[in-house]
Amino acid sequence: MTDTEETTPTLTRVAELTAWMDANGLGVGAPLEHRYISGGSQNEIYEVRRGDLHGAIRIPPPTAVPDRDKGIVREWRIIEALTGTDVPHTEAIALCEDPSVLGRTFYVMGFVDGWSPMATRGHWPEPFDSDLDARRGLAFELVEGIARLSKVDWRAKGLEDLGRPDGFHERQVDRWTAFLDRIKGRELPGFDEASAWLRSHAPLDFVPGLMHGDYQFANVMFRDGAPAQLAAIVDWEMGTVGDPKLDLAWVVQSWPEDTSAGAEGTVGGYVDMTGMPSRTEVLEHYAASSGRQVDDIDYYVVLAKWKLAIVLEQTFQRAAGTPVADAFGPIILELMASAAQVAETSDYQG
Repeated sequence: MTDTEETTPTLTRVAELTAWMDANGLGVGAPLEHRYISGGSQNEIYEVRRGDLHGAIRIPPPTAVPDRDKGIVREWRIIEALTGTDVPHTEAIALCEDPSVLGRTFYVMGFVDGWSPMATRGHWPEPFDSDLDARRGLAFELVEGIARLSKVDWRAKGLEDLGRPDGFHERQVDRWTAFLDRIKGRELPGFDEASAWLRSHAPLDFVPGLMHGDYQFANVMFRDGAPAQLAAIVDWEMGTVGDPKLDLAWVVQSWPEDTSAGAEGTVGGYVDMTGMPSRTEVLEHYAASSGRQVDDIDYYVVLAKWKLAIVLEQTFQRAAGTPVADAFGPIILELMASAAQVAETSDYQG
């Protein structure tokens, strides 16, 4: 193996893992099969089969910061709280906080049969590639997921301490400005203008709720075949109790109004938006399903673009000099400039 080659991660403490599984009634006594699915600097996911168990392990890699273990517990609390709701999610099976098992905190969730838009390489699987009417259903299912999530009774589910909804919007600019100051390595044109606009505007109303924090096609899975059906919302790393309409803005901040073939914004991303519902249709569907008004969506779109640019800037700074940085660098600048442009051109007065 050369210095540039990387080995595929694997679960090395199989004896400890099977003993823990036995103690928790997971495929007791059966042989364990496991394979690496995906991962990055914060998480690794392994498919596991044992007896009648077919699940997935989500665990931080050994190099992740110690606080990531707390994040795993936080994710677990969310998917466990979704049990019994109509929100598509992975089944919460078991949590392990004992480092003697796999070295890090991890949880076992149900394995999802379906497909991820991230794996489509710009082409939808059939029938969604050739049937544009069926493709429209993917968009409506996407926003239906967060509409349902917004209605979860987070207090009844024991998530009162998951976030701090009081003052959520009032502290966004200060919090994320301080975050950017800690990682700042360059200027982001448009930051000051968008920040000032956010400080002088507010939503028309604020109904706290459970939110994903990074909601997009990349973080959901769909069932195979038509009609479109959301199988699970995944990757709850940024989940909290806050303002669910920020999830909506995360979805529509780059969603084109015109999705006809060849229209600006339909191609070039990780999914083909041709034939999807218009941005207006997506907003109307969310409003009807969630019961929340969307007249103040411009506020949320400015906040989403501004915040996403800051979040991605951390990735850019960490990956300086790599292909990842080359890819993210221009996107971040476009996001921040777009946040400022929406702020400048919006007629929203809230």
